[in-house]
Amino acid sequence: MSAANSDHPTEIVFEPEFIAGLKDIYEEKILFNQWMGLRVESIRPAGILAHLAMKPELVGHFAYHRIHGGVISAALDAMGSLAVLAALGAQHMAELPAKRLERFASHSTIDLRIDFLRPGIGEHFTIHAEAVRVGARVGNARMEFRSAEGKLLSTGTAAYLTS
Repeated sequence: MSAANSDHPTEIVFEPEFIAGLKDIYEEKILFNQWMGLRVESIRPAGILAHLAMKPELVGHFAYHRIHGGVISAALDAMGSLAVLAALGAQHMAELPAKRLERFASHSTIDLRIDFLRPGIGEHFTIHAEAVRVGARVGNARMEFRSAEGKLLSTGTAAYLTS
């Protein structure tokens, strides 16, 4: 996945409290993400990296031990949303971290498309997401769901309300 570095000529470094606040929202406060076991590894304006470990509750096809398509969709949606919030946070670095975190309150998915390319079989998965464009009212993201070996399993695109 190509990072949107052209939009960020110098990499912005977020404050630890901003990163901790976003992780808390996406890993703990969104209880469905907590139930899935979604874990965010890195949050940067240019993109997000997260992990998901397979567990019995996530199986969608019992005979093949495949991860459920709804879990893939939810993980991609969550990380696309986080990528847009990170890019939005980078646009408003003059604000205090707590003020930037408040932007989550008016943030919601308005369009989501998932393409399932290969069966999600494995014990661990990675999710990559990047904001493609973030405007005053809408932000767009591109996401990838990969096996632990890096094989592309699913892709997604989404639009999120940002105000």
